[in-house]
Amino acid sequence: MSLHLPSRRVVRSAAVLTFPQAPLAFLTPIIQRRTAFSLRPWNKGDDVASRAKPTNPLTEEFLRKKPVAPADRPARGGLSSSSIFEDEELAGTKPDDATEQKVQKLPPRNPLMMAAALDPDPQSRLRWERKMVIRDIHKRGRLTKTQQLKREERVLLSKSHDFKTSVKKLVPLAKQIVGKTVEEAIVQMRFSKKKVAKDVKEHLEQARNEAIVRRGMGLGLGANPTFQPRQIQTKDGKRVQVVDPTTLYVDQAWCGKGLYGKTPDHRARGQIYLMKNRTTSLSVILKEEKTRIRLHEEREKREQNRKVWVQLPNRPITAQRQYYSW
Repeated sequence: MSLHLPSRRVVRSAAVLTFPQAPLAFLTPIIQRRTAFSLRPWNKGDDVASRAKPTNPLTEEFLRKKPVAPADRPARGGLSSSSIFEDEELAGTKPDDATEQKVQKLPPRNPLMMAAALDPDPQSRLRWERKMVIRDIHKRGRLTKTQQLKREERVLLSKSHDFKTSVKKLVPLAKQIVGKTVEEAIVQMRFSKKKVAKDVKEHLEQARNEAIVRRGMGLGLGANPTFQPRQIQTKDGKRVQVVDPTTLYVDQAWCGKGLYGKTPDHRARGQIYLMKNRTTSLSVILKEEKTRIRLHEEREKREQNRKVWVQLPNRPITAQRQYYSW
């Protein structure tokens, strides 16, 4: 009879008989070691030049034709002599003429090196310039009303950081400062009982300073010393006395929701509610009084040009008949 026994079991039994081992030898880990002579570490005495030479003719030809980088490349990160970002305190005193001649001067900057950042798409820029020239020729140099107002009048939009309050509490203060001059609005916020009025006052002061520095607004009667004080009427029907046409006033003010956090509110019977710590931002648009004067004059002109209402207008009678229609 033949015994049906796998060959791996026969080999294992023979190995146990030949090499006696401990009875629990199969539980011990087996460590395999492999040695690769090709991974021998490199030594300084090895001939690297003979081993690193390429044997591919295409690689040799590429390395032979590869262009060499120019040695006189301009230094990166420097500032030109006319740069406005150069701080004299950090840069130090400028050297004399004799010392400056000794210092090696850098070659002038090549504008083609910055073309990828300054002019990434030349064809689109040329098409846009051509389009603008054609538009100016069609309009014969005339500006639209919006463009003319942007040239003559100055506007500043200032948005604050998020205040720790809700929109419901900030909207009444925003409505309170609309239509008032900046100085009057600051006084109103100074004596207001609201907690967030202090933040609104600080934002109005910051917006006023920004309008003066960045837009040149509120500089006084230097441009028009012959201005006579006059009384105008706002769109709300209020009468305002204008002494200086460059006085800043709050034209618009609105609120915007910001991010909010969550605070646990522990209640009875182990319940926990989540309270929202809301934040709100305030945006204001500052303009000068001459803008309000222009709006007043346009409103009066429309009122004068309006036709008088007539109960029975004088128009021709048509479709007359000899007899009644019924």
